[in-house]
Amino acid sequence: MILTLTLNPSLDRTIEVGALTRGAVIRAAATHLDPGGKGVNVSRALLANDVRSCAVVPYGGSEGRRLLDLLSAEGIDMIPVPVEGPTRSNVAIAEPDGTVTKVNEPGTALTPAELDTLAGAVLDAARSADWVVASGSLPPGVPVDVYAGLCRRFADAGINLAVDTSGPALVSAVNAGPALVKPNRDELAEATGTSIARVGDVLDAVGKLRAMGARSVLTSLGADGALLVDHDEQVWYGECAVEEPRSSVGAGDALLAGFLAAGARGATALAEGLAWAGAAVGLPGSRMPRPADIDRTHVRIGPPDPSRPLTPPPRSALDGA
Repeated sequence: MILTLTLNPSLDRTIEVGALTRGAVIRAAATHLDPGGKGVNVSRALLANDVRSCAVVPYGGSEGRRLLDLLSAEGIDMIPVPVEGPTRSNVAIAEPDGTVTKVNEPGTALTPAELDTLAGAVLDAARSADWVVASGSLPPGVPVDVYAGLCRRFADAGINLAVDTSGPALVSAVNAGPALVKPNRDELAEATGTSIARVGDVLDAVGKLRAMGARSVLTSLGADGALLVDHDEQVWYGECAVEEPRSSVGAGDALLAGFLAAGARGATALAEGLAWAGAAVGLPGSRMPRPADIDRTHVRIGPPDPSRPLTPPPRSALDGA
């Protein structure tokens, strides 16, 4: 069983448009409302592919109740934790070439008592988990070492922790020695102070994260695929072509879900993660792929070429929210 924790879940509304023009009146071609937050998306992707998962989800206000309704409609096994502040809402505008413009609310603060309740719920449920995934941004006022604290407590209990976050929270978590971290290109650059323009730069930055304490690092690189450095220093690079991209929202979460579902190690797990991510990019909104959506024939895995240049990050097609 894979347990997920999302401290800052959301309602995600995706609006598909023909083109995004600043200051213009734009008519939407389609809209989609999905439950959101990185951990929530990991659980949704796992459920869609018959992998057991449970999501620990704080919720508040009418938005939070709507979030729970959407999760219940999908059949998500969850541990809902009521909080005082309202659940945030995010808006993504998707263009036909796969470019996504996002406006994310910051969320509302969690009190120390609410954080204690959430941590207790995670620790209780984690006793039967193979992996715990702690992912997403932190609400305002939440200590940056919250994931690091969980990592230390799980390590003592022999539980594997995967962390997918950014900024100071990522750095703090890495120093606590998680089993796996999944930064994207920008998060990796920020955490290591490294300018990333080539695959070789990714390898150098990942080396810094591992020196800080991370055992395995799975880096999502948008349209350039993903790079994995395992705990035993095996290195794999992979890509997945997407013929008709629709939305990259949640694709990084699908990558992590597929990777964990396939054993969280080596080329096979990387290939599965990329197949799930590529399928997610071809779906509207933040829908998670089902088995019928996943085409593994587009995945290519091999050793990395350090000299290979990376495409500019704003046109990312295989990354998460």
